[in-house]
Amino acid sequence: MQKILARAGISSRRRAEEYIRQGRIAVNGKTVTELGAKADPVADRITFDGKPIVAEEKIYILLNKPTGYVTTLSDPQGRPKVTDLVADIPQRVFPVGRLDYDTEGALLLTNDGALGNCIIHPSYEVNKTYVATVNGRPRDEQIRQLEKGIILDGQKTWPARIRIMAEKKNETTVELIIHEGKKRQVRRMLAAIGHPVKTLKRTAYGGLKLGSLPSGTYRRLTLKELKNIFSGKIPFTFKKIPD
Repeated sequence: MQKILARAGISSRRRAEEYIRQGRIAVNGKTVTELGAKADPVADRITFDGKPIVAEEKIYILLNKPTGYVTTLSDPQGRPKVTDLVADIPQRVFPVGRLDYDTEGALLLTNDGALGNCIIHPSYEVNKTYVATVNGRPRDEQIRQLEKGIILDGQKTWPARIRIMAEKKNETTVELIIHEGKKRQVRRMLAAIGHPVKTLKRTAYGGLKLGSLPSGTYRRLTLKELKNIFSGKIPFTFKKIPD
């Protein structure tokens, strides 16, 4: 039942549990108070506070996140949230994964939990591309360390792909591609080889590139673009998405 409420955009699964306990959900006219209750969103008539629940249209958005925004749905410190940038969208969307407060670039938002899980889960190996400007000039052996994997939190990272994009006297710009999503992973990987990050931007999910999308703005994604995330192989069926 919690999943049905979340997919309909009524609430998060955790909040849905509260609604169920409060007796605000009914199936075919009968109030539901058990968290394990089952229902068919197509065959059953499900209501919330007496109003029918209608399955929410799925939406997929690419946002160019500026620095200075958090990727949580709420923030106890009152900082700006990425959802503030898509406040004109009627659906309740959530960010897929995270981008740090001081990191900018490509961020997917959706109300499709299945898609989000596939992008985040390491088993699908969805590459994320980052461009980082770091202090100093990494040596070849340091680059090879990242390409082989380094130890973070007691575990070895998956091999990364690294490309030097530009070099100056005291800083270097590198492109780094990984498919993991550990907290502040790119920053920690580069700091681990002695080259702290000065600026960081995510530029792509798989083959879906940020391109020239202005900072702080978003656009809706097409089916073709979603396929690019997974290299053309989507692990489930999308419905009602424009080509």
